[in-house]
Amino acid sequence: MKTLSKNILLISLLYLLPSLLREGSGVSLAQGVVFEPEGTTLEQASAKAKAENKLIFLDCFTQWCGPCKKMSREVFPQEKVGAAMNPKFVSLKIDMESAYGAPLAKKLQITAYPTFIIFNADAQEISRFLGYHAVDAFLEVIEEKSRDTGSSALEARWKAGDRDPQFLQQYLQTLTAAYKANEANDVAEAILEGKEETFAADSTLRSIFFRNITNPFAKSFIYTAKNPQALTAATGEMPVKMKIQNVLGNYQRQIINEADGTATLDQAQYDKFSQLLDELGVQNADHYRLQTMITLSEKQKNYAAYLDYIRQYLANPNLDADDMQLARWTRPFQGPNADPELKQQMKAILQQRLDDIRSGKRQAQNTVGNMRLSRPTDQLLEMIINAMDGKMPNAPAQNPQGAKPATTQAATILR
Repeated sequence: MKTLSKNILLISLLYLLPSLLREGSGVSLAQGVVFEPEGTTLEQASAKAKAENKLIFLDCFTQWCGPCKKMSREVFPQEKVGAAMNPKFVSLKIDMESAYGAPLAKKLQITAYPTFIIFNADAQEISRFLGYHAVDAFLEVIEEKSRDTGSSALEARWKAGDRDPQFLQQYLQTLTAAYKANEANDVAEAILEGKEETFAADSTLRSIFFRNITNPFAKSFIYTAKNPQALTAATGEMPVKMKIQNVLGNYQRQIINEADGTATLDQAQYDKFSQLLDELGVQNADHYRLQTMITLSEKQKNYAAYLDYIRQYLANPNLDADDMQLARWTRPFQGPNADPELKQQMKAILQQRLDDIRSGKRQAQNTVGNMRLSRPTDQLLEMIINAMDGKMPNAPAQNPQGAKPATTQAATILR
């Protein structure tokens, strides 16, 4: 009987041991990647990496990112991934929209998710890569990106003032491959220095301008915004127009600072940017000014101010918010926790747009950029209005081409 009892106890312990070890501190039978506890900072990971002579692997994620969740579900738990990474890396995950993560995302120039960054033990970046990778592909990329390709040496040469043309091209390629947009812009500016009026005639320099110039205060950008004729002649009007819009639009978002869960406006940069818009003679300058304030008030959850800025935008005779933009602006007023009075005010704005379309005063939107929508936006607006009233909308039947139903499109709009 004693032997039987011992066997039962032994079997029970064998079943319980994995879970007990998983819950312990620092000991794990988990076969996948061992990540540092939630809340671990990059500085703390660096201290541990120095002590253990390891590299640092940082998973930059957000709560809403589908590919991030897929990596956590399908790749990181795999035994072969853990076997490859745990001896070599101190691994940590940071939510880039958390109080700690938001300023770090800005510092690290994270613009897409998931972004994976490999650092040396001193928290100096070696390389980065983006997006979902299946297990074998992930392991190949990790192996490749873990090698220090000399990017730190190139950075040292740049900081020392080396401006040799061949070196600048090499360094720019390295920065571009690492998705380091700010540094790449600086190097691109150096390459285009003194060539602001002539670079449009050179295909290599044109490519550098379109790919790497992100600073609206760059001399090449200011000249092109004021004098687009040469570049337009070489590439066509649409690429030049889109480049100018993208640079201004992206910068407008960068002058909002987020730290400790609080969003604030960099007033000095905003004033400087506003003056630049006037200098460039941008026709829709108020779009960037008002969109900055709309974005800021949304991040601050000041939805009364948010709605007021939207009204200012819609009342501006020089601006026109398309249907898709109007639909996106309804995001804070979706769901049961939205302020009921503000929700009704936003719904009235949406209803006015729908009435204008249905009466023929305004045409429904059929395209977004160069992409054609599967159905006019009046159906989507009506569906959003019904949703704000708590009604379950009826999705139109799928068209013969297999386009997504309106409910799917609306969900995409409101994300």
